[in-house]
Amino acid sequence: MKVKTLSFLAAALLTIVAPAAFAESKIGFVNSDRVMREAAPAVRAQQRLEKEFEKRDQELQRMGKDLQSVQEDLERNGVTMAESDRRTKERSFNDLNRDFQRKQREFREDLNQRRNEELASVLDRANRTIKQIAEAEKYDVILQEAVYASPRIDITDKVIKALADTK
Repeated sequence: MKVKTLSFLAAALLTIVAPAAFAESKIGFVNSDRVMREAAPAVRAQQRLEKEFEKRDQELQRMGKDLQSVQEDLERNGVTMAESDRRTKERSFNDLNRDFQRKQREFREDLNQRRNEELASVLDRANRTIKQIAEAEKYDVILQEAVYASPRIDITDKVIKALADTK
């Protein structure tokens, strides 16, 4: 009998104390996707990547056009070409296509690796900034992933502004 009474008292106490404890908690939410799109360091990182890979991208576009041109020439004139010319053109097309696919794959791998490096740096800065805001404003918890977060607890704009203020 005493165990049931103690359990009931503990449950009753939790229903009284728990809401009061949660009412005193300060919770915040940060939309990480927005930070990674809109924060100044993320924008600068994207610009650096675009500049760094611009020449290679242009080269790939030129190669793609050359490849398309050779393919169109083969389709248009392949029937009327001499057998040896057609085979030479097809071999040239296959070599160019293989080279294009290799360079395209290398480009994607290099771009993904550099993007991951840049984003890791931005994410590290964002997390430090979030922690500074949490400590300065006495947050108990700040969530970065949620199905729903009230705009009342959303501190994403503060984080983006704080990141813009730092170099």
